[in-house]
Formats: sequence, structure tokens, C-alpha cells
Amino acid sequence: MSRSHPTNPPESNRMIIPPVDPSREILFTIPSRLEMLAVLDQLVQALVHQADFDEDSVNAIATSIIEAGTNAIQHGHDEKAELPVHFRFRVDAQTFEAWVEDQGPGFDLSTVLSTDPTGPEGLLNSRGRGIYIMRVMMDEVEFDIQSGSGVVVHLLKRRHTNGDAAPGA
Repeated sequence: MSRSHPTNPPESNRMIIPPVDPSREILFTIPSRLEMLAVLDQLVQALVHQADFDEDSVNAIATSIIEAGTNAIQHGHDEKAELPVHFRFRVDAQTFEAWVEDQGPGFDLSTVLSTDPTGPEGLLNSRGRGIYIMRVMMDEVEFDIQSGSGVVVHLLKRRHTNGDAAPGA
């Protein structure tokens, strides 16, 4: 199980969202309104069910996408409805991939990760669990943080067959 979590890659190493392949991908854009996350959740669950992932994977993927969308809306866009959040989904026989993009100011990932949300110092905080949840539930989570010009979160879940242990299991 490999997880990479780059913080602020140099421009030459910036994560590039692969070109659209209309036969394998879905693009979805919502305004930065929390109530739109219910529509997103329905779409993600339908995609993952259609790809015949097991129920644990369906829940892990849907929860992680909602967390990434929530972070984009609340932290990236400060709930300014006029700012769109873009989603790209790619599903094949073995993987589910998603990219979630905002145009917010970015953040310092190392600062966020410096507090353990399950430890005594983070347990009573009302926020700060979204990235932790995504990292536990998905096989890969990457952040492309461009200070002042947005964040792209890439999430990947592999289909786990008998004998494969899912992350967190």
C-alpha cells in the first residue's frame, strides 16, 4: 500500500490532471454550497455501485469525496457560492480515481498534519479530521497545493480482492 502526500511541489512537479477520456470519465462542477454535497454523494455512490465495488469501498470512497468537497467549499472558497468546485471521476475495472479542485488560497499541509486528530491535542477540536479520514479510507491521497491559486486533491481506491487487505483493515 503506497500513499504519497506531497505538500507544495515545485511548478515543474505540479500534479497534472490527466486529459479527459470521455469514455471513462465524468466531470462534475458544483457551486460552493454545502447542500450541493448531497447531489455529489448520490453521483459518487451511483458510480461506485455501477462499477461493482464492495459496500465498504463504496462507503470509503463516498465519505472521502464528500470530505474533499467539504474542505474545498469551507476552507478553499469560504462558502462563496460563486466559486465552483470541480470534480473529475475515472472508474475502471480495478480503480476509482477522483480529482477535486478549488481555486482557494491553499494551505500548509504539514501544519494540518502536525496535530493528530485522534490524539489528546486534537480529540476535542471541532475540525481537522477530513484529511485524516481521506488518508485512512483511500489507497492514495495526493495534494497539489498552489499558494494563492488553488488545491487539487487526487484520491485513488483500488478494488480489493479476497486476500488483499484494504487500508485501515
